[in-house]
Amino acid sequence: MPVGGLPQNRPSDGDPTVTMIASRPSNLKRINSRQSRHLRFNEEDVDQRIEVERGDLTPTSGSISPGSKTIISFSHGDPENPINWSTRKKTVVILVGVVTVINSTLGSALPGGATQYLASYFHITSQEQLVLPISMYLVGYVFGPLLFGPLSETYGRKRIMMWTFSLFTIFTLACAVAPTWPTLLIFRLIVGIGAACPVSVVGGLYADILNDPVERGRAISMFMAATTFGPLLGPIISGFVSVVGWRWTFWVGFIIAGVSFIPLLFLPETYGPVILQKRAQRMRKETGNPNIFAPIELEKKGVKQMMTVTLTRPVRMILFEAIHILSSSKASFLDPLFNVEADRLTGIYGMSTGVSALPFIPIGIGAIIACGIFIYYDSILQRAKSRNAHWSTIEENRRLPLACLGGPLYVISLFWLGWSASPHIHWIVPTLAGLPFGIGFLLIFMALINYLTDAYEIFAASALAAASCARAVFGVVLPLAAKPMYDRLGVNWASSLLGFLSLGMTVIPFAFIRYGDRIRANSKFCQYLLERKMEMEESMASQEPGRSSGEELVGGEKS
Repeated sequence: MPVGGLPQNRPSDGDPTVTMIASRPSNLKRINSRQSRHLRFNEEDVDQRIEVERGDLTPTSGSISPGSKTIISFSHGDPENPINWSTRKKTVVILVGVVTVINSTLGSALPGGATQYLASYFHITSQEQLVLPISMYLVGYVFGPLLFGPLSETYGRKRIMMWTFSLFTIFTLACAVAPTWPTLLIFRLIVGIGAACPVSVVGGLYADILNDPVERGRAISMFMAATTFGPLLGPIISGFVSVVGWRWTFWVGFIIAGVSFIPLLFLPETYGPVILQKRAQRMRKETGNPNIFAPIELEKKGVKQMMTVTLTRPVRMILFEAIHILSSSKASFLDPLFNVEADRLTGIYGMSTGVSALPFIPIGIGAIIACGIFIYYDSILQRAKSRNAHWSTIEENRRLPLACLGGPLYVISLFWLGWSASPHIHWIVPTLAGLPFGIGFLLIFMALINYLTDAYEIFAASALAAASCARAVFGVVLPLAAKPMYDRLGVNWASSLLGFLSLGMTVIPFAFIRYGDRIRANSKFCQYLLERKMEMEESMASQEPGRSSGEELVGGEKS
């Protein structure tokens, strides 16, 4: 019988006892831990932790014997389980996630409209150096997700988000008072590291509280829309504010971050294993029994475990998971392309700093349209499920058709922009290319990010961290290579080259739809999660009324 969703087999003589506590401390289910070699726990580590607890707590005479261990888990309908939280509480979590993500993505593009003022103040003449305030921020995006995604799966979402957003806020302020160019770049790197947390953790945050794929998909669509509007607003804000002074660009960012910190204070912990850990700690103090543990407390810990397992999880996904390799390749190529193309409009049409950011507005309109398309498709899918249509039962059909629609629209936008950006054609024509770009960009992103979240579930933070890391690498490299490419090929053919590369990648969602079941079958992470899900369902069934096997009366209540 599973304990907390973990597999167990038959007992063997001589092993200590493992007990499961469901939703209340008094609900105990005693299970012989001859099964414990299958629990994925380190038994020696358990004993060491018991000795530490015994030093702080004096067991009562009625406590469980030192040779036994009590493992707690959520029961069906447990109010502390984030899946069972009220709609109001879940809404708070969703909105806090959106606010932090907007700050993160807004910060990435904030210096975009202040470039000429930074160049004048610090006497920078090299175009390669002028892209560094954004590129250094994106370098932080490369390394931050590799830390914060997996760490949030060990220490919880709230703690990691509070630490990193504090880092983000403090060093945004530091950018506003930076005395030298190298100092500003270092501060931007640190801000980028802190900003990497929301884009890699918020998806996991939503996966924690939303068990229904429909609700989770809609929350992720809000998250993705937020990641789109941040880069759009950043250049517009800085383009007009930097006229007063480039430092005001970062003062505005600091003010927005400071206001956003207030709702973050009300964010509850959403990661189930950490919630159980806090419950176990509370129960040890209340009962004086040092043998009560949450499953996460019995996992192997230490620097070696952290370095070889936890922190390498996103890297292993990038290198060995076909789902991730293909999704990241597609998504990573999207992010920087239109920014590169839109920057060319400033030079072609001689736009002022503030006005040059306005061509991003059609992208925002396109993103809004994409959200409407997402919701509409979701309603079609739900109606198909209600009448048991075969196509609606296939995992890949839940999200990926949206990417199949978005891919061609994205390619069209690149060719449109490239071949209409000319001094002889009114600027509104290439600007309107942002409309299909915004629709295609967000449809692809919503489809792939939702697909990754659905596929990796409890490891969603690590999956999104790996995706963020891959996108940031492209975001750093492509702008640096853009100027030489455009100078050599010209706007028309440079844009066409990017369009043809994007066209080649449109086959990826079609490949997932055709071969997705085989790809998931070969994924170690997906198979492990499928196994855990089956075990948790068995665990929940074992706690239903009327089950007598293994039940024992403890404290006057039946477990």
